[in-house]
Amino acid sequence: MTPMTEVTERAKAWKSHDPNDTTARFVQDLLNDGASSTDEKLAKLFPDGRLQFGTAGLRSRMQPGPVGMNDLVVVQTAQGLARYVIQEHKSNNDDEASSPPICAVIGYDHRSSTGESFDISSLSFAIFTALVFMEAGIKCFLMDGLVATPLVPFGVSRYVPEIMYKEQNVVSFGVMITASHNPAQDAGYKVYWTDGCQIRSPIDQGIAKSIEENLTPWTDYKKLYNDKKTAFPEDPCLGLSLPSETAKLVDAYYDAILRSGLVSGLGKSDPTSMKAVPRFCYTAMHGVGHRFAKQSFANFGLSAFVSVPEQEKPDPTFPTVVFPNPEEKGALDLAKQCARQQEPPCNIILANDPDADRLAVSEYNPETDSWNDLTGDQIGVLLGHWLWNQFSSLNDPRTISMCSSTVSSQMLRIMAKKEGFHYEDTLTGFKWIGSRAAQLSKSGTYRQVFCYEEAIGYCCGDVIFDKDGVTAAAVFAELSMHVYGKQGQTLVGHIQSLYHKYGEFVSNNGYYILEESSSSTVVPQIMDHITEGGSFARSHVGEYEITAIRYLGLPGYDSSTHDKKPTLPMSASSPMVTIRFSNGGVAQ
Repeated sequence: MTPMTEVTERAKAWKSHDPNDTTARFVQDLLNDGASSTDEKLAKLFPDGRLQFGTAGLRSRMQPGPVGMNDLVVVQTAQGLARYVIQEHKSNNDDEASSPPICAVIGYDHRSSTGESFDISSLSFAIFTALVFMEAGIKCFLMDGLVATPLVPFGVSRYVPEIMYKEQNVVSFGVMITASHNPAQDAGYKVYWTDGCQIRSPIDQGIAKSIEENLTPWTDYKKLYNDKKTAFPEDPCLGLSLPSETAKLVDAYYDAILRSGLVSGLGKSDPTSMKAVPRFCYTAMHGVGHRFAKQSFANFGLSAFVSVPEQEKPDPTFPTVVFPNPEEKGALDLAKQCARQQEPPCNIILANDPDADRLAVSEYNPETDSWNDLTGDQIGVLLGHWLWNQFSSLNDPRTISMCSSTVSSQMLRIMAKKEGFHYEDTLTGFKWIGSRAAQLSKSGTYRQVFCYEEAIGYCCGDVIFDKDGVTAAAVFAELSMHVYGKQGQTLVGHIQSLYHKYGEFVSNNGYYILEESSSSTVVPQIMDHITEGGSFARSHVGEYEITAIRYLGLPGYDSSTHDKKPTLPMSASSPMVTIRFSNGGVAQ
């Protein structure tokens, strides 16, 4: 069999299972064409392999075939996930008859294949996921309408077990269908485990194996979909969502935040008693965040922010930005223009990414007539310091704790040493940060009040243990009111005062984008060079003396521990190296 024949056979097999008429027809048209250029397209769409499920779930371009995000890939993924959850549930319960029910929480954003008419969207992924879970006998809470990502972990860890099932024994997990701040052509599929945190290893490996074992659709999902569409022609969710339950969940989320100790009450302060009152401009970056951030401000008693009108409504084409990531250069330009056009002008910009789980901040400097875009670490340190001051005054016997990723600034660690609260660093990603924060909180010894990663991801309080840009925006607004109104400082001035107290910390972060085909060879070559082929004999980088080196690939190494073994988890697929220098610098 020739390579092209193998591609053709894979395409035919895929098309025969595809529940989406549009993508199935697109593939059939390619098969009928026979041109060499068409063969190239087929070869790209149907390689010998498939999109790999990992701790980040799935994320790829919306297109037909096993390496794209499409309805069949989602059906296969949902089948594997359902089987894995059920199997894990059974293995933890000897008496199957009396075992608690399983309930899945599903949320989705506004992504859709607008660039090409494939009729693929986050909504269709949510519907097919719900149909699969129902086929597996799993109770399903498909949230009605577009939701911010933080509502899914809240549903898993708080709403379903505490309110929906009224403290009865229930096993809950979640799926959030979003590509976050990826380019417009991408879609994603993120899984939350029964603790309300993003999945970690080895859970991801178990799910990936289960997906491979459940690639053939269990039933005719296209018929199920069309039957629902006929029965509920006016309902985007085809009668599968729970509108009233969704409204209750949103209310419960804001109520939990209100009772969490995060709300200081500064939002209701008399402006005449303040040295200065900051004004806020907010952008949802064409995502789902606006209505949730607006309600969050109201929940904190804050005055309404100014919203960037061109970026307020969800728009899957992201027309005003090249890349819908508030960290990217130029992404906040429209917000900056909008802020200065107000009367009086706005001083501070708060920006959520499209699924509203991250927060970016910029502050206007009238002396230079320019904007200071705060780094992720600066925002994290400001929030950490604010929450330490807020919670340390409470009469709570538990020790306050905070976490951050190991690649984030070490300033929070120094602050913890000086102030006396507990601090831990973790591997990168909120799957590790959030799960460790949850463990600390559940221990009963610690009151977990804050965790963050330098990639503008912040978790304030202990309501959920995942990034939450909606609540972080309101907390940061209160912090800003304190800095402007009570201290008479700017945010940048306040950061400088923290540097005077805890020491100067500077970070310079960057990244390179590698094609998937080259990443498997380039990254190992880089690591091999840095670690001297695994000997870790390197003593200097240029003129700078190395005092410690830690490698979290396999096999792991840490020169600072007595047995030379790292205390943090190691990963062959995500190796990370940390080099400490005699001058106090750290490279990661």
